[in-house]
Amino acid sequence: MLTLASDIEVLARFGRALADPIRCRILLALRQAPAHPSDLADALGISRTRLSNHLACLRDCGLVLAVPDGRRSRYELADPRLGHALDDLRAAVVAVEADKTCTDAETKGCC
Repeated sequence: MLTLASDIEVLARFGRALADPIRCRILLALRQAPAHPSDLADALGISRTRLSNHLACLRDCGLVLAVPDGRRSRYELADPRLGHALDDLRAAVVAVEADKTCTDAETKGCC
């Protein structure tokens, strides 16, 4: 059964999904159009196994859906508004110092 997540949980799930560059690339690809896993793997230049693991994470975060398409599944964004959110995030200006990086080890969970 599907349930609605709280505002904080939604942001945390979105942040977790965006924390990995491959998942970002998957979301941006699905922003353009739904796709089958084999096509996504080829387009992104990653193995199908690796893609499958990332798609599972994105499904668990509630950001993508697997839609039956004959004997295969097609993936798409769970809500069309996610595409708009991705566009807004890409357009946002982030203020960072040129010589600083944000890694988990250095910031204990930042970013």
